[in-house]
Amino acid sequence: MFEQNIQNVQVFLQNHQLLAVTLMAWSLAWKGLALWKAGRLSHKKWFVIILVINTVGILDIIYLYFVAKKYTVLSETDEK
Repeated sequence: MFEQNIQNVQVFLQNHQLLAVTLMAWSLAWKGLALWKAGRLSHKKWFVIILVINTVGILDIIYLYFVAKKYTVLSETDEK
């Protein structure tokens, strides 16, 4: 049964290549932005969670708009 599911996914991806590429690009863009922001804000737990869990951008968007929005990064020039 598991092998049949894998074959079904492979057939779907072969028949819908544009959708697969679009979904990967969408996910990569949001993940990259969320990881960058989590790294800049030193949110180590969020960084690991976003890196490991793939939610097609949903968790990344939640982090960016609801968690990271509450924090700011001070540069050395801001502190002087």
